[in-house]
Amino acid sequence: MAELKYTKDHEWVRLEGGVATIGITDHAQTALGDVVFVDLPEAGRDVAAGEACAVVESVKAASDVYAPIAGSIVESNQALADDPALVNSAPTTEGWFFKIKPADEAEIAALMTEAEYQAFADSQA
Repeated sequence: MAELKYTKDHEWVRLEGGVATIGITDHAQTALGDVVFVDLPEAGRDVAAGEACAVVESVKAASDVYAPIAGSIVESNQALADDPALVNSAPTTEGWFFKIKPADEAEIAALMTEAEYQAFADSQA
């Protein structure tokens, strides 16, 4: 499995075969609590790095999910429409949000490693 990279907005990115899969981190889903609804972007939408392009709602709050890189949305995880709790039970696997065809794969390399993200998340506690 490809290495995960992370953002300060608590998204993760996995690049496989020229497509980046995006989701929220375990830290983020824990902070949100039970996820009850997810609003996902449409395929074909072009997004800028840092652009809010999805919404995750929990029993506690609603939060934007940001595109960690620029590119074009190629797929959204329709399983989340039927079972938004996948975000809680499998945040870095079946609970992914959307996939992006990156405008520049080098943007992914600039994101945090798992160790860097863990140190960042710990500093936010």
